[in-house]
Amino acid sequence: MTEHPTSHEGRQPLAARPQERARPRQEAAAGLPSDVPAQPGGPGGPAAPGADAPAVAGAPTAPGVPGVPGVPGGPAALGAKAVAVSAQHAGVARGGDTAARREGERLRFVGAATRRIARGIDLDEIVLGLCRATVPTFSDEILVYLRDPLPVGDERPVAPFVLRLRRTDRLRLSDLEGEELVLVPDPDPTPAAELCEVRSGGALAEVLRGVRPVFGDSAAAKTALTELLGPDHPLPGGLRAVLAPLRGRRRVIGAAVFLRRPERAGFEPNDLLVAAQLATHTALGIDKAVLYGREAYIADELQRTMLPDSLPQPTGVKLASRYLPAAETARVGGDWYDAIPLPGSRVALVVGDVMGHSMTSAAIMGQLRTTAQTLAGLDLPPQEVLHHLDEQAQRLGENRMATCMYAVYDPVSHRITVANAGHPPPILLHLGGRAEVLRVPPGAPIGVGGVDFEAVELDAPAGATLLLYTDGLVESRLRDVWTGIEQLRERLAATAQLTGPDHSPPLEALCDDVLDMLGPGDRDDDIALLAARFDGIAPSDVAYWFLEPEDAAPGRARRLARRALARWDLEELTDSVELLISEVVTNAVRYAERPVTLRLLRTDVLRCEVGDDSPQLPRQRRARDTDEGGRGLFLVNRLARRWGATRLSGGKVVWFELATRS
Repeated sequence: MTEHPTSHEGRQPLAARPQERARPRQEAAAGLPSDVPAQPGGPGGPAAPGADAPAVAGAPTAPGVPGVPGVPGGPAALGAKAVAVSAQHAGVARGGDTAARREGERLRFVGAATRRIARGIDLDEIVLGLCRATVPTFSDEILVYLRDPLPVGDERPVAPFVLRLRRTDRLRLSDLEGEELVLVPDPDPTPAAELCEVRSGGALAEVLRGVRPVFGDSAAAKTALTELLGPDHPLPGGLRAVLAPLRGRRRVIGAAVFLRRPERAGFEPNDLLVAAQLATHTALGIDKAVLYGREAYIADELQRTMLPDSLPQPTGVKLASRYLPAAETARVGGDWYDAIPLPGSRVALVVGDVMGHSMTSAAIMGQLRTTAQTLAGLDLPPQEVLHHLDEQAQRLGENRMATCMYAVYDPVSHRITVANAGHPPPILLHLGGRAEVLRVPPGAPIGVGGVDFEAVELDAPAGATLLLYTDGLVESRLRDVWTGIEQLRERLAATAQLTGPDHSPPLEALCDDVLDMLGPGDRDDDIALLAARFDGIAPSDVAYWFLEPEDAAPGRARRLARRALARWDLEELTDSVELLISEVVTNAVRYAERPVTLRLLRTDVLRCEVGDDSPQLPRQRRARDTDEGGRGLFLVNRLARRWGATRLSGGKVVWFELATRS
């Protein structure tokens, strides 16, 4: 066990050391071996002044030189006196050297302890650093109390002033058979109360207000320790204590109690300075850790709110996603993903990456994601969405750069339309296990300005999986982006081989397996990942008609729907479907100038879509008793499982869904 410089256990009195060291030198001067003691009055002459040899009884003593036998007065007596004075000065010098050495050891201990405390980032690491640095070097036990709750920054602390025992550490010596003494944690530390309410004007409040550490045996400290530890937990007899308030930048945030056992030397006045240094560094570190924790919490909440809480489950496609920050200490980034349901059972798949890892990047990401959702609601083509995102990025300021991939999947036609803005290309994993890097126009990043974006339409066969990702997955200091894309393609193909040629790998497991390809040096950037499994809708489950905008359109719509339900063996829904279709088609015919579209989709639900060229969206309202109309949407709202209306570039679509039998 490292001994603290203030401890004197196992040391000889300092006053004896110069005499013990002077004795061999006197013996050597007399020509005696160092292991033969000099005899008084013998061949070796008189004993050296200050030696441990007693004076010979009855021997004459020189006046003024007591304890020097057989030496008459005169020059010999003066010489003996000079030797004694020299020995005394040498002892004083050696005592000064010992004090300087102890002070140097104390400074080195404080430096090492404060460095260990400063290494901590969060609250628990800092408190643990204080405990590990002081036990058992400075104290045999330590109790650390912190304010509950801890105030953050300039906010006013809540009342009442409550201290909670955050940590207590004590190590004891364990004599293991056949081994040396080792330090092990003591399972029974000094008992103390978990909570302590600091009474205003009490002894503990006065000690904390004084800020400076105090010895535990003072009257004020005894009362303060009783209040802190609780009246039911008195200090065991013989323990020496130092109570050190922990003061941060603005206020006292806790207290530390250092304890020593009776068999160890007690605390010295200089130990109060050591305790003050430890308490100050700990308190300031806790202040910074609390502020850092609040900033990290805000950043993490900002990032989480910018990303979707959950993905929708649109018809004909299954979705899974992952997001990984660049590091635990930098959880804010500009990567995002989204899945937006569109009219006609389509879905927009979006992945983007704003440059940077700051709060500004996250804020820009949130604005671009919101803009993309708004543009998707207008049912604009993918290239038009990227064009408007580019304009929005330029309005946000200079150097607001981002890459983005925007794709629209249609489960009825089994096609996907993709537009790219400087983003890594997606990978399509086919049902047989073949992984293909899709050839899409590269495009320029969002924010460059003055660049046209192109879209490409590709096949999306049933059972295939589309993987959209950000460059953090495929690019790092150890590999370039195209090497990473090839490794990702090979990883997807290898994963698909495990499930066989007739089955697609589960989406969640596929996402986890993709992230497992990351090595120790591959986490330079945050990662967003969106996987879409294309199930599609079979042509036999789709019925589609055009209706002329005339008075006979609602009746024809009812007849067509009745035939389709009979073909699908869903006759039990006939009455509800005819009623709702009649109301929706009647409203569409009233305002339409071009043919009205009617489409029925059979999946796990029955979905009906009615489209017309009027951009005005219907609104549900309460009809008066004298009104002849205005009750159609009320019926739709009451009978349908879900319903809605979406504005298109050339009109709108009103849809509703009914649950089918299980």
